[in-house]
Amino acid sequence: MTETPQKSPASGPNSTPAELPTQYAPADVEGPLYERWVERGYFEAHAKSDKPAHTIVIPPPNVTGSLHLGHAFQHTLMDALTRRKRMQGFEALWLPGMDHAGIATQNKVEQQLAEEGKSRHDLGREAFVDRVWQWKEEYGGKILGQMRRLGDGVDWSRERFTMDEGLSKAVQTIFKRLYEDELIYRAERIINWCPRCLTAISDIEVEYQEDDGELVSIQYGEGEETLVVATTRAETMLGDTAVAVHPDDERYAHLVGKRIKLPLTDRTIPVVADTHVDPEFGTGAVKVTPAHDPNDFAIGQRHGLESMTVMDERGVITVHGPFEGLDRFEARSTIVAALREQGRIVAEKRPYTHSVGHCSRCSTTVEPRLSMQWWVKVGPLAQAAGDAVRDGRVKIHPEDMSKRYFDWVDNMHDWCISRQLWWGHRIPVWYGPEGEVVCVGPDEEPPSGEGWTQDTDVLDTWFSSGLWPFSTLGWPEKTPDLEKFYSTDVLVTGHDIIFFWVARMMMFGLYAMDGEVPFKTIALTGLVRDERGKKMSKSFGNVVDPLDWMNEYGSDAVRFTLARGANPGTDVPIGEDWVQASRNFANKIWNATRFALMNGATVEGPLPDPAEMSATDRWILSRLNATVVEVDAYYDDFQFAKLSDALYHFAWDEVFDWYVELSKTTFMGGGRAAEVSARVLGEVLDVTLRLLHPIVPFVTEALWTTLTGKESVVVADWPADSGFRDQGAEKEIETVQQVVTEVRRFRSDQGLQPGQRVPAQLDLAGTALAAHEAAMRSLLRLQPAGDDFAATASLPVAGATVSLDLSGAIDIEAERKRLAKDLAAAEKEKAQATGKLGNEAFLAKAPEKVVDKIRTRLETAEADIVRITAQLERLPKG
Repeated sequence: MTETPQKSPASGPNSTPAELPTQYAPADVEGPLYERWVERGYFEAHAKSDKPAHTIVIPPPNVTGSLHLGHAFQHTLMDALTRRKRMQGFEALWLPGMDHAGIATQNKVEQQLAEEGKSRHDLGREAFVDRVWQWKEEYGGKILGQMRRLGDGVDWSRERFTMDEGLSKAVQTIFKRLYEDELIYRAERIINWCPRCLTAISDIEVEYQEDDGELVSIQYGEGEETLVVATTRAETMLGDTAVAVHPDDERYAHLVGKRIKLPLTDRTIPVVADTHVDPEFGTGAVKVTPAHDPNDFAIGQRHGLESMTVMDERGVITVHGPFEGLDRFEARSTIVAALREQGRIVAEKRPYTHSVGHCSRCSTTVEPRLSMQWWVKVGPLAQAAGDAVRDGRVKIHPEDMSKRYFDWVDNMHDWCISRQLWWGHRIPVWYGPEGEVVCVGPDEEPPSGEGWTQDTDVLDTWFSSGLWPFSTLGWPEKTPDLEKFYSTDVLVTGHDIIFFWVARMMMFGLYAMDGEVPFKTIALTGLVRDERGKKMSKSFGNVVDPLDWMNEYGSDAVRFTLARGANPGTDVPIGEDWVQASRNFANKIWNATRFALMNGATVEGPLPDPAEMSATDRWILSRLNATVVEVDAYYDDFQFAKLSDALYHFAWDEVFDWYVELSKTTFMGGGRAAEVSARVLGEVLDVTLRLLHPIVPFVTEALWTTLTGKESVVVADWPADSGFRDQGAEKEIETVQQVVTEVRRFRSDQGLQPGQRVPAQLDLAGTALAAHEAAMRSLLRLQPAGDDFAATASLPVAGATVSLDLSGAIDIEAERKRLAKDLAAAEKEKAQATGKLGNEAFLAKAPEKVVDKIRTRLETAEADIVRITAQLERLPKG
């Protein structure tokens, strides 16, 4: 209703919005505004400030990455929180940076080298690492520029990188402390191994998918001393060192403690009893390969079994014999064929679909492998991380996500922190010629002399990112930044990395900072999905580049769409239609503000006395203050979807579609009443734009600075509740809305066009509606009743009566026939539904869902009959 601004005859001193183009063009506005914000230092935080601190550290995106919808989603929420706190008078720090992303970055550079016909080994370690740094400087950090496009209000002066000098010092410091406290150790354990990347990988770097394989059942042993085991990895049987059964399984009690022949080998292996075995699953007997399966490794430890590694780091069989030198998958089929030839294959299931882990970087099937690695003893660290949440020092939001957090920290296994890569923080341990082991801190000289070598492994990327909340502020030095901005206030992150990142930051933060938590609140978000709720995946073809939408609809539209879907801990469906709707909202704000400026809206001077205001003015100010309170409450509870919805409906529905429209007649009339409403409208827009700014920063900046003439909404004060309420005015305008809505519905029911004008008589005597007659007539397209006025329909609404003369406006006879046809159809539907619900035989047999559906049909038909009958009664007689 305000899409096309119309200038009224009586306009105030600010009536010419010269600074605002007729249409909002995000591409022309966003880039220059962002650069101006950065140049003026609005996002920089100062450690010596007297303001209270509010700190958020950005989950560091990979240096290899680019902005995806998940980033855009979480960044929008973090930016909104930070912008609001800055406006509330806090020294707000949102600290940016990137993660070196060990395996992902090394793969990028190795791919470049492969195109040149080289490998990292051709360069050597030092030259290869130099090459990675060169790649980082040239190609890394693309996402940082994309963050500017989104409007991220981060303090660029504090940008950090997990491999920069300060963070490297932090890594070495905490490694040495943990080592000396015997919380870091070296041991041979089962890890996830990628035969292509040639490194251990973390659990988060393993992606599970349903693969088609084969399940073969193999007979072990000879004669009466046999049993059958089933496996999908027949090649690992070469490393079997036992068969396990449950201690209470009577079928195999006579075999426990005996040794049986391992097929295709000259070895015998024991039968052991272990409670890990499920006697109800399969045959109740399982092969035990301690060097190639984590569960088998645990069984092996309990029973003192030998661990035989049967393949090398590339997945090639190393056991001497006919299978030596075969790739693991080639060996699998060859071994099954050999077993079949010996008659030892009892059963085969092919294809057998089961979950198989793949390396997230190269899609290679992951191989569980026994390997010498460095580990963090997580027991006492995890206990502290759990206690910090249990005793309330850290709040998890939403609270029901706490269970997932405790499931991780209370059941955490020791963490493998070593990676067989060259890019990353090299483990600061040196080995001497006589077996010496020396851990070296950042300010210590490593041992020198013949025979001393440094460990070749680097640390897991999550080790350095686990230090992020305090290493980025200068730890281990006691810096002013650390004193001012630690601990951080809010961690905004997805619920999918509670274990991989959140728990590790908790463990390291409490350990390094003497029990001081790394953040006070963990605000967990869901994951962004497509409009049907489906996970976004390249294989599904539904991945969206947020930059495409930002180019098409503007960054504000993308941000508002994401915020409006952000219910705590819940996945966020998003579709292009919703972004278009958000773009329309930005346009609505723009056009309505232009209209307001053309009609004298101003923020100059104090608000007029309420006695001078109309009920419409007092209503919108009362609603404005209620909205301020509502939005604040939602922010404090991280309810971004609800606060966005509240702002949307207040701005669009109450300000633009009701207050502006109801005030048009006031502006047209001029005089003091117009001046009062212009000042009220200026106030409402000022506050509304400030409330909207953290979510949609660009359009609000352009409009607010034009409206107020002030420097920037970025550094404006956050709106406060003035305390003004007027329940009488709210009730009065609700009555006006009720009348207008009911008459509009009647007009629509009668087939009148929205702009079609009809004569009407408004009987408002004895009601507060009399003061709004001109506005109501304007909104309802009602002409004054002339001398020849003859009411053909009357609507009693809210104590008033609206009479209309529809003669000539509609074809009454045609409308009566149409409604009669609709009424007959509704009555037929009612009769059919009633008949079925009255049939006892039908009710006894029909499913409850079917019966419920018929009940719903009956209710709908009855409602239609009431509605259509009322429409027929309202039609002019004749």
